[in-house]
Amino acid sequence: MKNLVSTDWLEKNLNNVRIFDGSWHLPSSNRNALEEFISVHIENSNFFDIDKYSNQESNLPHMLPKKDQWEKIMSDFGVKNSDHIVIYDNSDVLSSCRVWYTFLYFNHDPDLVSVLDGGLKKWLSEKKDTTRKIKKFETSSYSANENNSLVLNKNQIIANIKNKSFELIDARSKNRFLGLQPEPREGLKNGNIEGSKNIPFTELINSDNTFKSKKELIDIFLRNKVDPNKKVAFTCGSGVTACILGLTNSIISGRKPVVYDGSWAEYGIK
Repeated sequence: MKNLVSTDWLEKNLNNVRIFDGSWHLPSSNRNALEEFISVHIENSNFFDIDKYSNQESNLPHMLPKKDQWEKIMSDFGVKNSDHIVIYDNSDVLSSCRVWYTFLYFNHDPDLVSVLDGGLKKWLSEKKDTTRKIKKFETSSYSANENNSLVLNKNQIIANIKNKSFELIDARSKNRFLGLQPEPREGLKNGNIEGSKNIPFTELINSDNTFKSKKELIDIFLRNKVDPNKKVAFTCGSGVTACILGLTNSIISGRKPVVYDGSWAEYGIK
């Protein structure tokens, strides 16, 4: 799996890949990801709206879309099954990892889905070119298959509390995990899923938004008593930062990530 590509690599391959800005911000941030994209983005990129391109029939935030919805979204973007997809973001929650996970869930070739290491933050700090021009692509006929083994529902999470068939790792901050800080969404309890462990996603990321080295990532998992070679799944507030842990685990083990899609937004309802 080619999980990460560098800013230098992308600069050389701008015309050989399909690029998406997958920026998504916490509702409390008062930032508008689409407006930010319109004002500055990497050449040839399109904006991927995590909320819009999700299951609109669910009352939970940005749940995975249905297969036919995904095929239409990708076809409208002109994405082909043979395209190498590179996703970046300009977000404090590294939301590009959620888009990366969604492509894997719909069985895009895992060697052809990558996250830009460092995202737009690093790209801008290196004074690489940006544009306001939005490129349009011809419609395609994208074909998808769902890989249901990569997603967990609430019943599976509840069953796992008893049978412990996998370890569940929560990406939220330590204080939110311990219930010492209120949840940013209304109507949710404080605390965590019984038996889950906590690795705040911020521990995995350098100040320039790049991922730490593989050795450092392994050390962080082991320090938190998580064996990345065992069966693990990931959760968070609403399924976005869980995918950062998922990508980290893929860097370490080469395995595709398993995510509890509803996360605390579903499990923690009062």
